This record gives sequence, C-alpha cells and structure tokens, in this order.
Amino acid sequence: MQDEESLVRRAKERDEAALTQLYEGNFDKIYRYIVLKIGDRTEAEDMTQQVFLKAFKSISGYQSKGSPFSSWLFRIAHNQIVDYWRKKSKRPTVPLEETLIGSSHSNPSSDVERKMEIEQLVAATRGLTEMQREVISLRFAGGLPVAQVARIMGKSEGAIKALQHSAVVSLRRIMAAG
Repeated sequence: MQDEESLVRRAKERDEAALTQLYEGNFDKIYRYIVLKIGDRTEAEDMTQQVFLKAFKSISGYQSKGSPFSSWLFRIAHNQIVDYWRKKSKRPTVPLEETLIGSSHSNPSSDVERKMEIEQLVAATRGLTEMQREVISLRFAGGLPVAQVARIMGKSEGAIKALQHSAVVSLRRIMAAG
C-alpha cells in the first residue's frame, strides 16, 4: 500500500483511487472487529460499509494527530457498534458461534468441533472485563499493534499490554477449567 499520509491527502481531494486503496487496505480489519463485537456477519458487512461511508464523507476534517488512519476508522467502528447495541430492537439474531461455522461445502464433523471450540471461547470471554474484551477484539480480531490499540482506547501501551496479558491468562484459566 502506498504511503498512508499520501493516500489520505489524495482522498481528501476526492481521488477515487486513493479512497479505494484506503478502503481495500482497511476493510478486513474493520470487518473482523465489528463481527466479533456483534456476532452477525451480514450486519457486520453493512456496518463496515457504513464506517467507510462516514469516514469518506468526513475525511476532509481528518487529522492524523500521530495515529494511523486505521485508528480513526476503528473509532468510527466503535461508535457504530455502540449505536447498534443502543438501537438494537428485539428482532431475532443468529448467535456468534453459528456465524463462524463453515460454508455449506465444509466438513460437518469439522464444523461440530469448530462450533464447540467457538462456544467455549465465547463463554470464556464472558468471564473477562469489558476492557479486556475490547483489547482482545482490537488486538486479535482487528490485528492491531499495541501502540494503535493504546491510542484507540486512550490508554498507555503498558496498560494495554497488562490488559492483554491478564485477558489471555484469564482465558487460558477459564478454558482449562472447562
């Protein structure tokens, strides 16, 4: 990917190629983060599109402040998720563990094993604090480095490392206990 600052500068001038590169370079990370937080792949795709629409509509006001462009996108995604849960109606949803099972072409026995592992992991994450879940989501689903997670969450890198460590230790303990 071309120098991010250059792409953002060009995107602010409504350069379609730059907007496309920023979209393609960040879509998967933002999508994984959202789907992990809400558990619905279809809704996560829509929300990811909304994140980019909002970002591109307001890109003229974007300032890096020393953070990567993706930090701004994750902040927009976080706000979308908060809004989603606030507005969520009583409509039926598909549990996260069902959204992560393979396609219709996959092996049924592998799907059952994967579903059991996912159920264990989902249950285990319920034993974490909200901050620990957020760090795990950003670091592992979003694939972000510690420094970027620290900026997004407004915490020091040391605090993020400590949160991640305690979350992983807790997850191991919870998973080992069964």
